Amino acid sequence: MNLDKIPSIKGATHPTKRLGRGEGSGHGKTSGKGHKGQKARSGGGIRIGFEGGQMPLYRKLPRRGFNNFNFRKSFQTVNVDELEKVEGDIVNRESLLKAGLIRDNQEGIKLLGDGEISKAFTVHVDRASGTATQKIEAAGGTLVLSNASEAPAETETQVEAETEAAPAPEAETAPETNADDASDEA
Repeated sequence: MNLDKIPSIKGATHPTKRLGRGEGSGHGKTSGKGHKGQKARSGGGIRIGFEGGQMPLYRKLPRRGFNNFNFRKSFQTVNVDELEKVEGDIVNRESLLKAGLIRDNQEGIKLLGDGEISKAFTVHVDRASGTATQKIEAAGGTLVLSNASEAPAETETQVEAETEAAPAPEAETAPETNADDASDEA
C-alpha cells in the first residue's frame, strides 16, 4: 500500500482553523485571543502552576514519602514462545540480541511464561517467572539464573545445617557467689 492509496476515513481529519480572515468567519480581528494582555501577545502565556507571584500550591504542600524510581531495577521481558526464534539450543544475552528479542543495553532479562515451547533450551537469564521455569523444565530444558550479584536467601535447612556442623563455643563459667554467703562472712 502506498501513501497515495490510503483511503480517507470520514471525520478522521478536520480542516484547519483559519484565523484573522475577516469578521464574517467568526475568527477575525483578534483571532480568538481577546483584547490585549499577556495571553494575547505572541509567545505570551504563563507556565503551569504559576499563580501570579503568590506562593503556588505545589510549593506550599510538604514533600512526603520515598520513591525508588532512580534506584529501580528494570528488566527486558522475553516470553517462552519467543524462544523459538533463537537459533541453537543455548539462550543467552547474545543469542536473544541476535534474534532481535532484546535491546543492547544494561537492563537485566526476565523470562515470562506466555505461550508454549516445544524444544529443550538451556536458558541463561537474570530472572524467570514460575510458569516460565515449569515450561522450560517440562520441555526438557534447563534454566540458569546468571545474576551473581544477588545471592538467593538462605533457607531454614541451610541455617540448621550450619549450626549443627559448627558446635557452639563453651563459655567458661565463674564460680557462683551468693549474696547471702557474703553477708554471713562479714
